[in-house]
Amino acid sequence: MKEYDLIIIGTGSGTNYLYPMLDADPDMRIAVIDKDEPGGICLTRGCIPSKLLLYPAELVRDIGTAANFGISAHIENIDFGAVMHRMRSIISQDIDNVRHSLTHNKRIDYYNATASFVSPYTLEVGYEVIKSEMIFLSTGSKPSIPPVKGLEETGYLTSDTVLSMEELPASLAIIGGGYIAAEYGHFFSAMGAKVTIIGRNPYFIPDEEPEISVLAKRMMSEHMEILTNHEVLEVSASPEGKKVLARDRRTGEEKTIVAAEILVATGRSPNNALLKPGLGGIETDALGWIKVNENLGSSQKNVWAFGDATGKYLFKHVANHESTVVYYNAILGRQAKADYHAVPHAVFSYPEIAGVGMSELAAAEMYGKDNIVIGFYRFEDTGKGKAMDLKDEFVKVILEAPTQKILGAHIIGPHASVLIHEIIPLMYTSKQDAAPLMYAMDIHPSLSEVIKRAFYSRMPVDEYHMVMQALGLE
Repeated sequence: MKEYDLIIIGTGSGTNYLYPMLDADPDMRIAVIDKDEPGGICLTRGCIPSKLLLYPAELVRDIGTAANFGISAHIENIDFGAVMHRMRSIISQDIDNVRHSLTHNKRIDYYNATASFVSPYTLEVGYEVIKSEMIFLSTGSKPSIPPVKGLEETGYLTSDTVLSMEELPASLAIIGGGYIAAEYGHFFSAMGAKVTIIGRNPYFIPDEEPEISVLAKRMMSEHMEILTNHEVLEVSASPEGKKVLARDRRTGEEKTIVAAEILVATGRSPNNALLKPGLGGIETDALGWIKVNENLGSSQKNVWAFGDATGKYLFKHVANHESTVVYYNAILGRQAKADYHAVPHAVFSYPEIAGVGMSELAAAEMYGKDNIVIGFYRFEDTGKGKAMDLKDEFVKVILEAPTQKILGAHIIGPHASVLIHEIIPLMYTSKQDAAPLMYAMDIHPSLSEVIKRAFYSRMPVDEYHMVMQALGLE
């Protein structure tokens, strides 16, 4: 049996502090285990490859607006194979670099195999048994597949397998109406496929503010069909293609969608079953996510879990934050706590969407509706927005009325993932105060002005919803 000072399962954020730990302790020996290609989900089949695909899609959509500015532009051809090859080439090189770094360090033993506990602190990896009194679990997650009749027999794609496609399908039915569906719906429709999104929730991208969901559906429906509040009942194969039978959950009316391929985008599920955490004394919840305390310690002393493994916030930037917390606690002996009060996110659809902190509903529940105010401003009412011929895109900010503390912010519009960063740092100050942003100079005209003007356009909740009704967003 081999013994190590630390075992890390997962080569994503779990290895963020691998080399600082080795540099700090010349006698430290570490085992790194991953059953998949090294680099973690974000690099190998998540954030990075999807964004390498989404940028060409953004170019296609931007070129499509050229006529609005008196420019005649035409896309002669989209080489889908070339788009996919570029993505895979870049990812492959990065994976090779990670693999090289793990296999060429004499103090790291890299196991490209499945790990499972046989007892506390002891793991079986391939044909070997290894042990450590300290373990990091960053086991990631996997696509969640709903129990739809006929789905397995008919065949489907996931956000993992879609990356190996060589040819563009003429049509694509996407089961699911969340972030993944929005992004891949944007990509495939821009590449030229006929896309139909089938979401079970009454709202498209339901984790967003309702009015953002309504506007996103309205704008993206120009390029694809989006069905909300529809339950997929059955999938079957036919000479015409793959048939998806869906039922409107409100009216009961059934609809059949025929597509060349089906993409399942119904969220993520735990990746911990193969680990056999129970044999290691590690508790999981009813769904299989690893339970952790506020310091990210599991139920077993000196076994830490973070990233998707805990099921809290399935974002790479959250996993990176949590890796720092674990490094402080496990290696430096501190008592750091994970801080989730201002978790940002972005949806790289067209239009782009971003948010940070609380939703309006959560803020009203915590502070009371009469104790919050909402700031609202449209891109089209700024100089740069007019220059870009923007229409309904907007910024929404939520503040505590008595203190003007920023509680949350939500954006739908161009460069939302960049603009939200004007607000994120303010939410990590002691007072979460908007004053520095409001009193600073903005370059004029720039898109950033829409952020400041949203803060200067605060109103009571009821008044805000009157505005939304007038704009047709409620």
